[in-house]
Amino acid sequence: MATLGGETGRSDALVLFGVTGDLARKMIFPALYAMAKRHALDVPVIGVASSNLTLAQLRDRAKAAIEASGAVDDVPALDRVLASLRYVGGDYNDPGTFTALKKALGDARHPAHYLAIPPGLFPKVIESLGAAGLASGARVIVEKPFGRDLASARELGRVARTVFPEDSIFRIDHFLAKEAIMNLLYFRFANSFLEPIWNRNYVSSVQVTLAEDFGVEGRGAFYETAGCLRDVIQNHLFQIVALLAMEPPPYRGFEAAHGETADILRAMRPLVREDVVRGQYAGYRNEAGVAKDSDVETFCALRLFIDSWRWDGVPWYLRSGKYLATTAAEVIVRLKAPPQRMFADSPISDSDANYLRFRLSPNSAIALAARVKRTGKDFVGDQRELDLADEQPRGEAPYERLLGDAMAGNEALFTREDAVEAAWSVVDPVLVDHPRSIPYERGSWGPPEADALIRGDGRWRNPGAADADAG
Repeated sequence: MATLGGETGRSDALVLFGVTGDLARKMIFPALYAMAKRHALDVPVIGVASSNLTLAQLRDRAKAAIEASGAVDDVPALDRVLASLRYVGGDYNDPGTFTALKKALGDARHPAHYLAIPPGLFPKVIESLGAAGLASGARVIVEKPFGRDLASARELGRVARTVFPEDSIFRIDHFLAKEAIMNLLYFRFANSFLEPIWNRNYVSSVQVTLAEDFGVEGRGAFYETAGCLRDVIQNHLFQIVALLAMEPPPYRGFEAAHGETADILRAMRPLVREDVVRGQYAGYRNEAGVAKDSDVETFCALRLFIDSWRWDGVPWYLRSGKYLATTAAEVIVRLKAPPQRMFADSPISDSDANYLRFRLSPNSAIALAARVKRTGKDFVGDQRELDLADEQPRGEAPYERLLGDAMAGNEALFTREDAVEAAWSVVDPVLVDHPRSIPYERGSWGPPEADALIRGDGRWRNPGAADADAG
């Protein structure tokens, strides 16, 4: 295995496998345009796909994708993106495709190979890059999902490490590059008031919700191979949990943070079927590419425990789904009620006590719910939210940030192999041994069984509820 050479370690070309796919159209081309606007794209971009396109046709596609993402307000930047494009057409199973790619790379010696292709093609393309001599001094960027269970994740990792060293493998989970997600880590360790209460002694439960008010949108065939647990919870929501639950890193640096998040994933108790509620929205089986008797879940709620000193006995409730009541992502950290009821309206249970709320999308906010006395002689009050932070001006979009970081060799926002395997170890027991999916109506909050799952610790707080705790 070869390590990346060069004084700066920056990639001198970007190879985009799957250049004609949806990911390239919706995310990558707009990200390249944003990089060009910042003068951060100064390398050739070689697109690879099986389509029989001319370079002019590829440039037309790229231009249309960038225009569709928003107003083009920097024509010279758009021109620079289009001028950087090259194209190699061919079958990924044909060694000749990689020979042509090597020729197209010319003098580039440290390319970044981005695999924006179906996961089933990852091993073949990685092995072909090695066989063609295109891995030495290069990086590979792998789009999630990283396998579909523990065994396939381990096999993909084995293949990748056979060709590339671990520090040249960049596993993209775009969720980690969202500003609101990065702020979780910052808020967690930049504020000294939080640490004394951030443990089992003061936290009664944690909820994480990632809701979407739309369906599979033509991706039924893909969803049949994934489902909500694999597609969202095992990666996105587990990463949120890891950032919230991790111990303070012993030193500054992404290696230390990665080690702590991996430790939390390893401390998660493997799920059993009683921890999981699966749902399927009405009409899912009528989607193109979906089996008429499909049991694939479009909604999943689960109860999770972290077997560590800090979090022993604290339940973490995670849920995500499609065709829910709104599109939003939110975290609720419920604190325990005061030990003595000093006032007549003091919380009776932890479910009515104070909480911290992290709104991750559609806008970003951090709020603390606290009880405030009403005006008058009586000692009665209301629970109100005190906003600690609100939406800030837009910075780099996730794919713009991740592409730039991968090409620069910055591993801070990428997922390590041991963390991938640890996350799969948690969900692996219920990928096969799970309850059947329960139908739920579009626009609801999923099947009522999800409410029963959390009932012992209160109730879900639905994103979009009033600022005062509406439960």
